[in-house]
Amino acid sequence: MDDMTLNYHLMHPGEDSLPGDPNAAFYLDGVYHLHYIIKQQWQGKESFCFIHVTSPDMLHWTWQPTKLQPSFTGHGMYSGTGFMTKEGQPAVIYHGQASDRNQIAIAENPQLSDWQKPYAVEVKNPNGSEVNMYHWDPDCFLIDDTYYAISGGPQPPIFKSDNLKNWTLIGDFMHHHLPDTTIGEDISCPNFFRLGDRWMLLCISHPLGCRYYIGDWDAKAEQFVPKVHGRMNWRRDEQPLFGLFQRTDFFAPESVLTADGRRVMWAWLTSAGPDDALLNKTIQSMPRELSLASDGTLRIKPLAELEEQRFDGVTLTDVTISNPIVKHGYGTPMPPTGAPNLQRIVDFDGDAVEIRITVPRNQAARKLFGFTLFGDSADGGLSIVFRPETGTLRVGTTEAPFAVADLPDDEDVELRIFIDKYLVEVFVNDRQALLGVHLDCTGNQGLDAFTVGTKTTITQLDIWHLNPTNQGFLDAQKNRVWEPNENI
Repeated sequence: MDDMTLNYHLMHPGEDSLPGDPNAAFYLDGVYHLHYIIKQQWQGKESFCFIHVTSPDMLHWTWQPTKLQPSFTGHGMYSGTGFMTKEGQPAVIYHGQASDRNQIAIAENPQLSDWQKPYAVEVKNPNGSEVNMYHWDPDCFLIDDTYYAISGGPQPPIFKSDNLKNWTLIGDFMHHHLPDTTIGEDISCPNFFRLGDRWMLLCISHPLGCRYYIGDWDAKAEQFVPKVHGRMNWRRDEQPLFGLFQRTDFFAPESVLTADGRRVMWAWLTSAGPDDALLNKTIQSMPRELSLASDGTLRIKPLAELEEQRFDGVTLTDVTISNPIVKHGYGTPMPPTGAPNLQRIVDFDGDAVEIRITVPRNQAARKLFGFTLFGDSADGGLSIVFRPETGTLRVGTTEAPFAVADLPDDEDVELRIFIDKYLVEVFVNDRQALLGVHLDCTGNQGLDAFTVGTKTTITQLDIWHLNPTNQGFLDAQKNRVWEPNENI
């Protein structure tokens, strides 16, 4: 098995390729379907297709024959989404690369093994004249008996139809912009859906990565009214401030509604890791469950089905980080790189592991403390640090907003760490999620801890091994049923 082959993250079984946007997700007759883009040759030129994978649980994937490809569609395939027609048929809307139009294709069956030929989305003004608009990453959604679609870009237009054929322009999709968005950002890879009693727009901007809006649908204006904007991609210290594939580690999201009503998303991990090590590997994030809390803020949880992969669980209680950093002089690195300030908590044997750490609220308050994975590697390992002075959680050199002070007084800190070889995803109190990559992950499979100023006690630490879910990937490396055919 290749050293880059992951245990439970979805990744492409073929050669290096990009882009790797996840697309067109469905739950149909007990089966989850997901597509993702890869590059292929068609008619002597570079083009793109949708690879199709299926799963009973969003973890164990099987590769299917590729149907949505240029030899069938007549053009390459860029990002879009899946939706259901009023007649109950699965359909995809996407940008037809080199066609200068967004396109719609409707499936002939719930297995998605046959499709009707796609057709272009032609939009007219209310007076019947042609619309001069930007055709880019689209999304389509149904409200009551009306189809609405948007076309990505700096200022996405919204248009509507009764039948998916005749489209009429309404105007701007966004009622207004929010102050924490940057001029120069676009709205691409959009995915618009109900979440609780609000609406959520999951999307990217090409220079700053995955982000979201939460707001309301104005039925009279037929427009989205955003209330909150948040980000899911966070810059590493070594990355520039702005730029595609330069600071977009978490990118191109897609989501699906599960059988029991959960909203689950994936994102393509583009430039995560040093020297763009993952850029061409077409690796998707762990599935994340999205929901709204009672105060209207977003909650982000690991996919519940991952818990079924646990085995050989071990629980430690009342573990004290007992050698705090107390000196203020030179020569004490932070995070520390060795004993006594770096204290070994637990060793784990294996490269597919989940760790859950609970720290009491009063132990974590105003405390600079954290953990290090793979601590004996030459570069000091991968650190996870709670920083009260900045109100952030730091994974490696990536920082995202999270402050213990913002938690309710009776809520302890719960940190969940998922290790899949060199790829680490971290969730804290269902309020924030970050990822880190540490390619030198085989030297020391252990968890160390450190604290500044005073001791810190962990009330409970649970660690499990996780069964790999990648047998379908290994099969697809040998049986390349997914490989696009230039001549179908």
